[in-house]
Amino acid sequence: MNSQAPKPPPSSQKVSRISISLPEELLGQFDGMVLARGFESRSQAICDMINQQLNDHRRDLDGGIMAGTINLVYNHAVIGVQKKLHDLQYEYIDEVISTLNVNLTHTNTLSVVLVQGPAVTLKTIADKMITQRGVITGKLLLSSAIMPPLHPLPAQHGSQT
Repeated sequence: MNSQAPKPPPSSQKVSRISISLPEELLGQFDGMVLARGFESRSQAICDMINQQLNDHRRDLDGGIMAGTINLVYNHAVIGVQKKLHDLQYEYIDEVISTLNVNLTHTNTLSVVLVQGPAVTLKTIADKMITQRGVITGKLLLSSAIMPPLHPLPAQHGSQT
């Protein structure tokens, strides 16, 4: 028998082992989730969960630049809702990268707004959009990963008249 521990898979990051204790019922539920979601191992699932928690923590600190989406379902039959949502996108033109609108029914539209910028600003944009009359549901999803800047706007100088 080989007395050496198996070699870890090649990786660009150093891996550390930790040990945790869980109640048996929680472990059983966790193993069920690992299987149902298709993770290769408990470790992979725990890494995913820790990354999500760290991402949420960074978002809550309000200090970092983040990328994400604002997902909205709105009733486009409500007078003015589309214009108000469009105006908000223009007001935050530096943060709003792109928008995809899909008609779900004769009255409901799904809007996915791709955003990047300071987390606190992205939360403000999402809050302003989600609270518009006619918006049925909305959610801001953020990631600490950021995109390379797309054409930066030129610096604003005093207007000439």
